[in-house]
Amino acid sequence: MTLRQQLAIHCGRLTQTLLKKLTNGGSSLPGKIAKKIDPTVLEALSQDIPVVMISGTNGKTLTTSLTVQILKQIYPTVITNPTGANLEQGIISTFLSAKGHHKKGESIAVLEVDEATLKRVTNLVTPDVLVFTNLFRDQMDRYGEIYSVYDLMLEGAKNSPQATILANGDSPIFHSKALSHPQKFFGFDTSYKEDVPIPSNTDGILCPNCQSILHYHLNTYGNLGNYYCPNCDFKRPELSFKLTKINQLSMDDSSFDIDGESYTLPIAGLYNIYNALAAYSVSRLFGASPEQIRQGFQAAQRVFGRQERIKIGDKEVMIHLTKNPVGINQVIDLLSYEEKPYSLVALLNDNYADGRDVSWIWDANYEHLVDKNRRVIYGGTRSKELKTRLLVSGMKEDQLLLVEDFNQLADKIKELPTQTVHILSTYTAMLALRKTWIQEGYIYN
Repeated sequence: MTLRQQLAIHCGRLTQTLLKKLTNGGSSLPGKIAKKIDPTVLEALSQDIPVVMISGTNGKTLTTSLTVQILKQIYPTVITNPTGANLEQGIISTFLSAKGHHKKGESIAVLEVDEATLKRVTNLVTPDVLVFTNLFRDQMDRYGEIYSVYDLMLEGAKNSPQATILANGDSPIFHSKALSHPQKFFGFDTSYKEDVPIPSNTDGILCPNCQSILHYHLNTYGNLGNYYCPNCDFKRPELSFKLTKINQLSMDDSSFDIDGESYTLPIAGLYNIYNALAAYSVSRLFGASPEQIRQGFQAAQRVFGRQERIKIGDKEVMIHLTKNPVGINQVIDLLSYEEKPYSLVALLNDNYADGRDVSWIWDANYEHLVDKNRRVIYGGTRSKELKTRLLVSGMKEDQLLLVEDFNQLADKIKELPTQTVHILSTYTAMLALRKTWIQEGYIYN
């Protein structure tokens, strides 16, 4: 490491320390300063450190968090970006935050990377493992169809031809193109019937070879499952890591078997079992034992906005991030496990980070939430469209209550008739709501 690189790292870390004391938060400024002093600082920071990059539509944040919790038991230092900062200055700041990471063999980096920016990130840091969680329609006005997004991800992979691609084998698109990279797949290998019907509006189920509609022996949700083409030899690849049994699904947790070992995840939802399976698969590649994986799962936290529990007065409130049809339908399915009567809050924004096109709400199964006794608060920048969708689902006008200002939401929740409240919120609405509730003392981080 050159003297100039050392100076860049020292100044960057000093800036980081001062910012944490003065602003109580992270910033890209330390990375900007370090890069200004030495443009090659990131090369020095990431040298000799194995890097895992996790990308895909849904599940990046939790998969990253679970992987970090497991690998902490193997590596003294795990470098990660819990805020998802994935531009150059953000990545430099992430590496700067890990003191002592320069010791070879004692550190690993686990980075959440947006699928559309993977190419930029792999230009900066060379990954050892690329994890592809899933691809669903999401913010189509920004990203386009899933096939376009997959092409972007593969452009990122081309920058690191030696990296192992660890992909969800239950997703047909991840097996649709021949790649030169080493590849491994994870997926569900539970018992199945000969053929399972697929909902007519499911995306990504055309055979890449002959364009026939794929059939499924097992369909977990969306386009995921044990698929095959009835007209050619395209089918799900052999799985390196297999979930073989689901033992229990509840509103609080899930238990399941992977490769013959039993695990419990203190976070609910079938979709989160996939995230656990992805984290398990990464961790096994790096030598984690089943017991270390169990401990990592038990240390899992409900990352902000993802089944986050909050107390407001006497109300038990849970926030669910919802940003695309597959994601919200999985949350709606999860609510079927709720044994207590509950009220609902639905928030729909259309800011840039949400995607301007909100037509996806018409593919959401709001009909499954209809209950003549349920009160529903709705709001957000596209509250008018959301109200229309809720009314079409079968909810009645007198069940719905508009909240125009998130500063009023806590008081309105306190007036709801049920002790349990579930919030379905898009990304920027969730961020704004959390900011408001931090200021009001309902959330402490």
